[in-house]
Amino acid sequence: MVSAYINIFFIFVLMFIGYLLTYKQWFSNQIGDAFSKLVLQIALPCNMFLTITKNFSRSEFLQLVGGMVIPLISMLLTFVISFAYQRIFKITPTRKGIFSTMFTCSNTIFIGLPINLAIFGERAVPYVLLYYIVNTTIFWTLGIYFIARDNPKIEQATVNFHLLPILKKIFSPALLGFLIGLCAVLVNFTVPDSIATFLSYLANLTTPLSMFVIGIIVYNVGIKNLTLNKDIVGVIIGRYVLSPLIVWLLGQWISVPPLMLSVFIIQSAMPVQNSVPILARSYEADQQFAASALGYSVLLYLAYIPLLLKLIL
Repeated sequence: MVSAYINIFFIFVLMFIGYLLTYKQWFSNQIGDAFSKLVLQIALPCNMFLTITKNFSRSEFLQLVGGMVIPLISMLLTFVISFAYQRIFKITPTRKGIFSTMFTCSNTIFIGLPINLAIFGERAVPYVLLYYIVNTTIFWTLGIYFIARDNPKIEQATVNFHLLPILKKIFSPALLGFLIGLCAVLVNFTVPDSIATFLSYLANLTTPLSMFVIGIIVYNVGIKNLTLNKDIVGVIIGRYVLSPLIVWLLGQWISVPPLMLSVFIIQSAMPVQNSVPILARSYEADQQFAASALGYSVLLYLAYIPLLLKLIL
């Protein structure tokens, strides 16, 4: 337990370094975008490929697939609860779509993956990916639709659900790295040591670059610009109370391996998806609300995660 806390602390030290170097103008938004691409298109696919080939057999993979039902049901239920929460606590009408999306969808890669690696090690990565697949699918379909509906010019707010762009979001390089690794496992292919070593160099970039990106985002949001209100409190309740509680309850009903359930609970209790402020700006929705919710969720996470670990470990 103590080692997990220490590992998480150093994860947030990386985020602080990213924040500090952005303040020092070593990093910028453009560098943050480059880091994001490095993680999502190079480092993370290598990480996924190595993890599935090193740690899983064919029979163990078959246990993975059935577990996807928990994140799917939990996220759909959380979306429904967010609509009820809006009515009860009178969420500002122009924020309803952003509110529901942030209430439901979590930051499964840039924070979720490093935190799960720090707590559980490499065997958690495939479970992280399973939650990521469901989270990404819901975010880029239901989430983007409801964010667009927040546009004051609702009759002009359109959402393009063309199949190819959606498939590109879902079948990301990370997922392709996982699928290639899975094929290698299914045909009993052994990765040569030299190739595995090379891929590990790239895979090891995932955690530091991910946390640098979060540090850059928090700096650019601006801590002084964060405004706390009842709508943001609602987002925090959804992220850190209701989402993990629903996953835990489903885990008592649907039998999955203990590690899988623990990873799903951690993944469900992540800060706000870092793409939400960008989408809010694109659809002329409430970008300040989205940025403030993201900032508060990240800053509160360091105090929240030890409590969550005490409850589930």
